[in-house]
Amino acid sequence: MKKNIVILATGGTISGTAACGTEMLTYTSAVLTIDTLISQMPYIQNLANVTGEQIAQVDSSDMSHEIWLMLAKRINELLLSDRVDGVVVTHGTDTMEETAYFLNLVIKSEKPVVIVGAMRPANAISADGPMNLYNAVALAMNEEAHGKGVLVTLNDTINSSRDVTKTNTALQDTFKSPDLGYLGYIQDGGSHFYRFPTRKHTIQTEFDITELSELPQVEIIYSYVNSSVSIVKSLSNLGVQGLVYAGLGNGGMSEEVKAALGDCAKTGTVIVRSSRAGSGIVTRNGAVNDDNYNFVAADSLNPQKARVLLMLALTKTKESQKIQRMFWEY
Repeated sequence: MKKNIVILATGGTISGTAACGTEMLTYTSAVLTIDTLISQMPYIQNLANVTGEQIAQVDSSDMSHEIWLMLAKRINELLLSDRVDGVVVTHGTDTMEETAYFLNLVIKSEKPVVIVGAMRPANAISADGPMNLYNAVALAMNEEAHGKGVLVTLNDTINSSRDVTKTNTALQDTFKSPDLGYLGYIQDGGSHFYRFPTRKHTIQTEFDITELSELPQVEIIYSYVNSSVSIVKSLSNLGVQGLVYAGLGNGGMSEEVKAALGDCAKTGTVIVRSSRAGSGIVTRNGAVNDDNYNFVAADSLNPQKARVLLMLALTKTKESQKIQRMFWEY
């Protein structure tokens, strides 16, 4: 019996169009509806009973917390039904990893949820969207995808939403997991897993968005030579609840920035040290004495994903020690 897969569309390049088929980088994102995409791929119904819903129609640079919450709540609602076996989300690639990790922390089901996009518009020569979408449906209907958290697939690869990141501005193989590698591959509609995520996700997490209508304000500050502390002070004065510092190397920072962030932490703002390096673990009490400054170490989360976890953590507590535990677990 065929599985029932629902595709929730949010826009992005996968639904974009260009003036001509040779324009790969100059195009309009989020043009085609999900019904149009499905109708252009009649063979996808050979895999499963596929239906679609248009949740949003945006370039992923315009993705918002409001859409995140709406999307997550709809996924949770769908997956409660015995008539839905899995969900696929179409999404622009620029912020895909953030949306995927957010969903990984708030979806309350072990059924497969797969995020997919494209690097070329829908009418481009050798457009990658149709194959990516076909693979996403094939993955969402695969029993092996159960219990592995929210997955991301492009270019025939399977990635954990916690580990994956966009590594190139334009190439089709841009999505990689620098530290831990792919979970597996998709070939001819078959999913082949070689490892599984070990960090807590989906039904294992403590986060509940059922009653949430907004997320706490958390900002990211990027480090560089001769970093100014004016940004830290300005954001502190604005009353942000959390700050992620994309630090140097192992989350390092200048003495001046360290003092400013320390003062910020004393006022109740939670400070998380991540790294601009792109991979690796930010060690607690490594480059900075976190115990002394009451900072949180981001572990191996990049700045944008550290921000996602910090926002959700702040819906539960403002105690840095408890939030540090969450960074070790998720």
